[in-house]
Amino acid sequence: MRLTCPLCGERDLREFAYRGSAKLLARPAGDASAAAFHDYLNVRVNPAGPNAELWQHAWGCRVWLRVVRDTRTHLVLDVGLARDAGR
Repeated sequence: MRLTCPLCGERDLREFAYRGSAKLLARPAGDASAAAFHDYLNVRVNPAGPNAELWQHAWGCRVWLRVVRDTRTHLVLDVGLARDAGR
């Protein structure tokens, strides 16, 4: 599998580190309930199909990426900078 870093271009998967669900980009507000933080930290879905994930270009520019990948086929559908997600 290959990922295309927006800063470095197409690279082998071995340069990247999977860091978890892109759900982590939507941190609850500081005044959120304990239940909201529990869900944020512990509740994950494991979809069969497109899934938004966080990856880091660990052996390259070290940038954080939001990758949408089909979990059934490992086809990468979209790659963007994590800091731009939700804009």
